[in-house]
Amino acid sequence: MRLMRLIGLAVIIVAFLGARCALTPCARAPLAVEAQPTDKVYRIGVLERTSPTVNAANLDSFRQGLRALGYVEGKNIVIEYRSAEGRDERFAELAAELVRLKVDVILTRGTPAALAAKNATPTIPVVITRVGDPVGQGIIVSLARPGGNITGLSAIVTDAYPKRVELLKELAPKATRIAALFNMSNPAIPRQWAAVETTARALGLHAHLLDVRKTEDLRLASETGVRERADGLSVGLETLTLANASLIVDLAAKHRLPAVYASTEFAGGLASYGVNYPDHYRRAATFVDKIFKGAKPSDLPVEQPTRFELVINLRPARALGVTIPKTVMLQVDQVVE
Repeated sequence: MRLMRLIGLAVIIVAFLGARCALTPCARAPLAVEAQPTDKVYRIGVLERTSPTVNAANLDSFRQGLRALGYVEGKNIVIEYRSAEGRDERFAELAAELVRLKVDVILTRGTPAALAAKNATPTIPVVITRVGDPVGQGIIVSLARPGGNITGLSAIVTDAYPKRVELLKELAPKATRIAALFNMSNPAIPRQWAAVETTARALGLHAHLLDVRKTEDLRLASETGVRERADGLSVGLETLTLANASLIVDLAAKHRLPAVYASTEFAGGLASYGVNYPDHYRRAATFVDKIFKGAKPSDLPVEQPTRFELVINLRPARALGVTIPKTVMLQVDQVVE
């Protein structure tokens, strides 16, 4: 009898709660928790040095990284691509434009673009790529705890230049003088030039700086290198040189200068030693994903590359009469026929 009374009481309670929830939002509350906004479309601002065509390999890798994480362009992400077209002075204007568009995150490339984004917004998350010394340039506080609204990947570019000079000496063993093509207006470049000069001196080489600030300077600089009797060329990686990569490679070939570049984007060049940048961009997608899922940039440590790649191009080697030493071939990651 007691059991029957308990069962009856339970039925009355359930009926009461059901009637109450039908009149209030409580019946829909669990559904509201589950129905998170699946139709959210994120806007990704991309602040780049060159056009999407020139930057296709890196941009494709970034998209592939996003797709692997469930983001499809035109479905749940929109990419707002802005290019400085080889002119660093345009970054401030382009960064301000992305802020006005209220993008959810900004992806940048290189020191000037990162600084422009930092100055444009203290709140929109920024994912950096290809920054050689983000701490030294005041972009972040530290690699482990970047602070503020910025995180991403450092390319530790400066540390690779001594190796490039050593490679140049191996590829041109009779060299006594080398030229270095750098845009010294980029705040990251002076340290890179200092690394080249110091390493060259240690190898018994005289290094001559070819400071280029605009496209029109490149031909004059190459002629200056010839007058200085340069036996080889080290090329800096920044907005101007990257936007004019084909011209620089052609000028080096014209003046028969063995050259070592910082990226395979200098297609047709004799040799390149540096970070695998398409992979760099693919990894950048993971930072974007974490930020979209609620992570704070200040809590995401900035990554550094763990491996550099050496690529040798045999066609310009034959054209220049350069014999690739066995010591170099043992280090090569890729040979381009």
